[in-house]
Amino acid sequence: MATPPTRPVRRDLTTGPIGTTLLVFALPTLASNILQSLNGSINAIWVGRFLGEDALAATSNANIIMFLMFGAVFGFGMAATILVGQSFGRHDLEGARRAFGSAIGLVFGAATIVALLGWMFTPAILHLLATPGDALPLAQTYLRVIFIGLPPSMLLVLLMMGLRGAGDSMTPLWFGGLSSLLDAGLNPVFILGLGPIPAMGIGGSATATLIANFTACTALIAYIYARDLPLRLRRQEWRYLLPERALVRTIVGKGLPIGAQMLVMSTAGLAMIGLVNREGVVTAAAYGVTQQLWAYVQMPAMAIGAAVSAMAAQNIGAGRWDRVGQITASGILYNTVLTGGMVIVLLIFDREVMALFLGGHSAALPIARHIQLIATWGFILFGMTMVMFGVVRANGAVLGPLVILFISMYPVRIGFATALKPAIGADALWWSFPLGSMTTLVLAGLFYRYGRWRNEVLLVPQDEHAAIETAHSTPEPAGTLKPAG
Repeated sequence: MATPPTRPVRRDLTTGPIGTTLLVFALPTLASNILQSLNGSINAIWVGRFLGEDALAATSNANIIMFLMFGAVFGFGMAATILVGQSFGRHDLEGARRAFGSAIGLVFGAATIVALLGWMFTPAILHLLATPGDALPLAQTYLRVIFIGLPPSMLLVLLMMGLRGAGDSMTPLWFGGLSSLLDAGLNPVFILGLGPIPAMGIGGSATATLIANFTACTALIAYIYARDLPLRLRRQEWRYLLPERALVRTIVGKGLPIGAQMLVMSTAGLAMIGLVNREGVVTAAAYGVTQQLWAYVQMPAMAIGAAVSAMAAQNIGAGRWDRVGQITASGILYNTVLTGGMVIVLLIFDREVMALFLGGHSAALPIARHIQLIATWGFILFGMTMVMFGVVRANGAVLGPLVILFISMYPVRIGFATALKPAIGADALWWSFPLGSMTTLVLAGLFYRYGRWRNEVLLVPQDEHAAIETAHSTPEPAGTLKPAG
């Protein structure tokens, strides 16, 4: 008889030294972010070197739109991840599976609808962005293929989020790495048409991403079942994929504000892209390269924020409030050290790195270096905010961060950029970034200190189906009299 596969031991985030536990849990997530950003940068290098600045500007516009679409369905997954983390903290495995199954049903369905609508309205979206004329047909080709791959991409992200909520940050690293390796390796094959593959240009870059995400998602599902990981669904548990009304209310009630936070950030990004595009294709290409570097600067903050959220959720679920404040302090410290280090390294070597995308003689290179010098340091403040937001979201407080992000993105960032652009030119766009980050940090600190987020109660509702079955199968009490004959 074959030996059944062993189940990897998940990391218990409610015990042990807080600083060490947080760092060890965060490092695989940081490595995942590095691979993902490196993959995006390698793809941008292929596109910029083989297809030119117009194609690079096209991918920059398309990627902002994809972040917008991603945010439309991402909130449900984050809400379910919080429920999974708190359920694991309470040792409620069935509750974790029910929350995760409902999230899969909701997210995959929503991603499919968004993909269809996005494919149909791609030209209208790009026109609203004022995408430069030379880049418009390229962006349309690229974006439509990316939309087709949205459902498996979202499912892959959701699976990795759920595993992290359960205390497993290593498995997402391996399969995120598989996706990145395939994507980076297939890009030149489909762009240039190597071997029997026809040359597809910018559409080939999007096709490589689609294939990589679909392959990694399929492989991860197979691995979850082969190793019998805690979140797998079997037999009667498959009904969890049809969300119960109570779980839908909980996930949607918390997920919509979280998704709205991403929509606020992405629509503000779209507004900024519109302002940048009006400066011409050279500035748009410079901004696109700067965004590539900013992805690296943000990596420690995003990894630590995700680790803090998972760790805080498990400790809140276990009733270990004495550890939550220490988790926040450790997260802020690690973010300052790691993000600050990234800022220093990129400011020192910015010319060499940017030349990989643009070439050493591109007119966009000095513009990109100028943007980097003005705005990059603000991501240290951004990272501190991500830590505090991660902790309060772990207990279901989602409206406060939404309001804070809206204020900092629109009245502050976009308002400053628009109002001062006539006076100081394009520099108003670049200075708006650190100003917005500073505003977010101050408001987030006030909410963390004085907000009522600690009073939230977030529980997986009772299984309605099981409750009904139990009620129908309960035997009558012994000794109950029945009429004779």
